[in-house]
Amino acid sequence: MKVTKRPIYAFTKWLRRQPPKMKLFLAILSGLIALLFLRMVVHDHDSLFVAAELVHALGICLLIYKLAQEKTCAGLSLKSQELTAIFLAVRLYCSFVMEYDIHTLLDTATLGTTLWVIYMIRFKLKSSYNDDKDNLAIYYVVIPCAVLSLLVHPTTQHHTVNRIFWAFCVYLEAVSVLPQLRAMQNTKIVEPFTAHYVFALGVARFLSCAHWVLQVLDTRGKLLTALGYGLWPSMVLVSEIVQTFILADFCYYYIKSLVGGQLIVRLPSGVV
Repeated sequence: MKVTKRPIYAFTKWLRRQPPKMKLFLAILSGLIALLFLRMVVHDHDSLFVAAELVHALGICLLIYKLAQEKTCAGLSLKSQELTAIFLAVRLYCSFVMEYDIHTLLDTATLGTTLWVIYMIRFKLKSSYNDDKDNLAIYYVVIPCAVLSLLVHPTTQHHTVNRIFWAFCVYLEAVSVLPQLRAMQNTKIVEPFTAHYVFALGVARFLSCAHWVLQVLDTRGKLLTALGYGLWPSMVLVSEIVQTFILADFCYYYIKSLVGGQLIVRLPSGVV
């Protein structure tokens, strides 16, 4: 008796056969459909930003559980955590001197947990850290962001140094997950808690990106002009989109594994 294949398997098999341009088109189309859906069902688009923060917090909780209960940091990138600590510290400084609000408190809590994660990986769980897999040098990420922030930064009335710092943390946040993706690509197999954490980052960044895009649409572009003039407003939006697309491929394989009943995510070559 012939067994009927589940639709998800047939779809993924078809998708694997498509050329890169078709995959890119389908990814963009899926993103646009998701944005349209959110615009229809979510009336207060500011709630998307709150949802992004909550999902990010959930991911951090999963990370804390992995380190505290399982006593292992295998699969985690120390360099991604260090990059996260850097952009959070810079953003906190900018918040204190430029626009102190509720997000300052959220960033303080996130920075505290990130520093705890770094401490655990560097000292308490150092024996389980795969330093040979976490091999993307930090300066490959930090230096381009620093140069770009010198060239393109806000045009507000704040001090020039503060405006450059603000741009730097925006750019660095967009690419801070790259060492984590590189480490997962090197291992090819991602254990559950690390996969859950990275997927939560992907969802959080998509919601944050959706918040910005929908706000721009709702204000008919006035939000971008409120951020200043020149290239900076566009770069803010581009940074949000880049954050989403960097994690999109992993999120696809995560969902595929989840639907297939697999707790471990297996990544083919060339995913990230």
